[in-house]
Amino acid sequence: MSKLRVNNFSISIDGYGTGPNQGLENPLGVGGEALHDWMVATRTFQQTYGNEGGTTGVDDDFTARGFKNIGAWILGRNMFGPIRGPWPDDRWQGWWGDTPPYHTPVFVLTNHPRESVAMDGGTTFHFVTEGIHAALERARKAADGQDVRLGGGVATIRQYLQAGLIDELHLAISPILLGSGEHLFTNLDTVALGYHCTEHVATAGAMHCVLTK
Repeated sequence: MSKLRVNNFSISIDGYGTGPNQGLENPLGVGGEALHDWMVATRTFQQTYGNEGGTTGVDDDFTARGFKNIGAWILGRNMFGPIRGPWPDDRWQGWWGDTPPYHTPVFVLTNHPRESVAMDGGTTFHFVTEGIHAALERARKAADGQDVRLGGGVATIRQYLQAGLIDELHLAISPILLGSGEHLFTNLDTVALGYHCTEHVATAGAMHCVLTK
């Protein structure tokens, strides 16, 4: 069976995956964009957005690993966009413009139905109202033997962790403090859930830790 993976998910030293006061102007919360400085500089990230250049090395290796053998994605609604409640219309189609970086089917968790949205580059957003297990089942079927990547955000990863459904969790611990926001591990007993650290390596930009069951 395909794996459910979290790759390149950045948290602060104090455990926050976003900063405070998320919104349209601060999608990752105040100070949250700095969580991803290690990845934005890499060659893989730059190529994903059609740019040239970028750094190579460990950070780039981890970034690239996150895109290998991925046949579908799952996102929480907050990661898809800032709109809350019922969808007012179909104008919001994500943060990424006409060509999102996924290039696979993407299953967005939401409480409010919406028709699927096909984008350029092979990404189609499907909106799942039946919960995390239904989203994973649909994503695995769409992945057709490849792995499913869980993109976030924090609340969505916490739900899948609590259910013990994540097979591999790569965290990039960025050398910043956020003080508040969405904390990844509050009231989660990862040891009792069966996770342990199987890989860790530090760079100037992040401490990379891989948790597996």
